[in-house]
Amino acid sequence: MNSESIIAIVGLGYVGLPLAVEFGKRREVVGFDINPKRVKDLRAGIDITLECSSEELLQAKYLRYSCEAQDLEQAQVYIVTVPTPVDRANRPDMTPLLKASEAVGKVLKVGDVVIYESTVYPGATEEICVPVLEKFSGLTFNEDFFCGYSPERINPGDKEHRLPSIKKVTSGSTPSVANDVDALYSSIITAGTHKASSIKVAEAAKVIENTQRDVNIALMNELSLIFNKLGIDTLEVLQAAGTKWNFLPFRPGLVGGHCIGVDPYYLTHKAQEVGYHPEVILAGRRINDSMATHVADETVKLMLRKNLPVLGSKVLVLGLTFKENCPDVRNTKVVDIVAALRVYNTSVDVYDPWIDVSEARHEYGLECLAQPPKEGEYAAIILAVGHRQFVGLGEVGIKAWGLPGAVIFDVKSVLPRGAADGRL
Repeated sequence: MNSESIIAIVGLGYVGLPLAVEFGKRREVVGFDINPKRVKDLRAGIDITLECSSEELLQAKYLRYSCEAQDLEQAQVYIVTVPTPVDRANRPDMTPLLKASEAVGKVLKVGDVVIYESTVYPGATEEICVPVLEKFSGLTFNEDFFCGYSPERINPGDKEHRLPSIKKVTSGSTPSVANDVDALYSSIITAGTHKASSIKVAEAAKVIENTQRDVNIALMNELSLIFNKLGIDTLEVLQAAGTKWNFLPFRPGLVGGHCIGVDPYYLTHKAQEVGYHPEVILAGRRINDSMATHVADETVKLMLRKNLPVLGSKVLVLGLTFKENCPDVRNTKVVDIVAALRVYNTSVDVYDPWIDVSEARHEYGLECLAQPPKEGEYAAIILAVGHRQFVGLGEVGIKAWGLPGAVIFDVKSVLPRGAADGRL
């Protein structure tokens, strides 16, 4: 690898596009995605993920977009940034990674380097991806071609922690390649890099970053369940405990998205494969996955306490994305709130000013409101996502959508304590 090497970024989502843009400001890059509409939008300067502005896309003057696999042949360095989801049984779904490896393998040449950024379990790059590369290229690993792993650390919707300002972990399949991979990323990462001793170490480091967060949030959620039964406000408890210098500032909430709610299953899958049954990690996952149902059940209980009818009543859920101020609906747990409410035969409307309603329809079969709800219609309102639009409305604006005495459940503790009937 050198400054003249052409880079191909395989996958132009939340992770791949910022990477392609940063490299594309300095050197020739082929940005590849299998979605023709995505490529068309990017060529027009439109990023529907909102990770990169039109101005930033224009600054990447050496970046070209393509959905034609043959265009990958020009590259000497391939960086794979495709999603790594789980299936319905929470087992790792490596399909996107395998298909990307196949596409790269078909154009791989002697001397090329393939770097993976997708989150996987320790060993996946060399055990799962490398055999695919060898099969479709006819080349030999660490003789004809080489690999690296540098886990993504993109935080969707975060305009403060951008790609260049987040320290990057790097690794390579040989010491020489590890140095080259580290130097490559150092050219765009102003925060610096950390070169791991092996690809497995880098893979493990990534998967435990989000596992740690998941377990800590699970603890807060379990405390919230306990304090709810004790009649204590969880947020007040956390604020009091937070006055100690080493108390970790985690909060209860829904855990969705493509990282925190998914990555632990990759680690536990591999652990079970080698004969160890994880207890703490899976217990945390069970707690976090149960919180959406808890929100729905508590909302219905509050309606009954207020003598509000439940059967056939209208409930408004504010927010669908997995986090605030971001259009990403992947693995959002808000859909579980909606499903749980419908078990009670309520009529549920979902409104989120950040989403593409057609995407919600395609992904979840949800018919979301395209315009703000009508005022004075809902027996209960669940503030599920703390978008700035909802925060700006405040107590008065949100309550205006409800019937007199409507139940307000504030999942994100956005409103003052007395303004909501319930919160985590």
